[in-house]
Amino acid sequence: MRSPLARWSALADRVDGATPADRDRSVDALRALAILGVVLGHWLVTSLTSTDGGLRGVSPLAHMPWLAPLSWVLQTLAVFFLVGGHVAAQGYASARARGVGYGSWVRLRLGRLFRPVAAVLALWAVVAGGLLLGGAEPATVRTLLRLVWSPLWFLLVFAALTAATPLVVRLNPVWPALVVAAVDVWRFGLGGPEWIGWVNVVAGWLVPYTLGAAWARGAFVRRRPALLLLGGGAAGAAALVLWGGYPAAMVGVPGAAVSNLNPPTSAAVAFGLAQCGLALLARGPLARAMRRPRTWAKVALMNLSAMTVFLWHQTAMMSVTALGLLVSSDLPGLHTVPGTAGWIAARLLWLPVFAAALAVCWAAFHIHERAPRPRKAAGTPRDRRPGSLREVSHA
Repeated sequence: MRSPLARWSALADRVDGATPADRDRSVDALRALAILGVVLGHWLVTSLTSTDGGLRGVSPLAHMPWLAPLSWVLQTLAVFFLVGGHVAAQGYASARARGVGYGSWVRLRLGRLFRPVAAVLALWAVVAGGLLLGGAEPATVRTLLRLVWSPLWFLLVFAALTAATPLVVRLNPVWPALVVAAVDVWRFGLGGPEWIGWVNVVAGWLVPYTLGAAWARGAFVRRRPALLLLGGGAAGAAALVLWGGYPAAMVGVPGAAVSNLNPPTSAAVAFGLAQCGLALLARGPLARAMRRPRTWAKVALMNLSAMTVFLWHQTAMMSVTALGLLVSSDLPGLHTVPGTAGWIAARLLWLPVFAAALAVCWAAFHIHERAPRPRKAAGTPRDRRPGSLREVSHA
């Protein structure tokens, strides 16, 4: 019997061999890094504390604002939208070249996004009903549902931009950036209504999405445009934080007067430009790293389950937190108030446990991310390759 290491090496070689030679593996690597940033970010800056038999959400950033630089590393949504725009623009152009209509193309793209969502919503509808019937506090149930739903609104924006790809694929990113700036001036400078800020939910993420479309058209073949994005975005974000009154954290902080993320502000857009520039500059090193079969296999398999990981990582964290209550309601780094450096150290020790819980969620629900298999005609030989290998070229 072969060892686990030998089996993994064999699988890695098969995944590497099943990948088309012309595939840009750096794109998959950037998507995997973006998803990993979101997961680690939520696990580190979201905490559930035990209060009077219930649970409430608390952010370490509210108690330790000096942790704001952590959000600069782990808030990777701009890279997620950059890659999404790049892949959608390329995919739509390829579909048109093959004679595939818009309807068929968009159904395929959105189906991959929304099939896993149905499983999350169905499970949590049952869980929420069971908790309420079992006497759980409504505030606790609302807290849990809010954490489950928080990734979904990003997914809705992403789906809307994907569906609008034919309309926005050639839009200059300057225009949505100007919309964000105008909305901010109206909100913060002219006393405009708060609701107008939600225009930036689309305009703000349209900036990296259209940058991705420009990338697909060859706009970043040379390094200079990416360097300008990195330098200009970083300088703009720093200026807005230092002198514009924007918060330093690039994620929402409960109780803060202004959030850079909900909805996106000019500071978040400038920060996203810097992230996109850095991501584009990293393509070369990432492409070289992806030539190693074992490294590539990890990234490829991660991409095949990207939506499962994205949708279920909060459930994994909450499951560990809830099960921890069976042992104690005061476990450091899990139920305690995140207000000290000791909490950070304890939280880091919980990350492998969260990852193990996420692996359980993946094993149970990743099947919903795969497209339904077409039915074979009688007498047609069956393709016995594992699903992950069949789908590598479409991830």
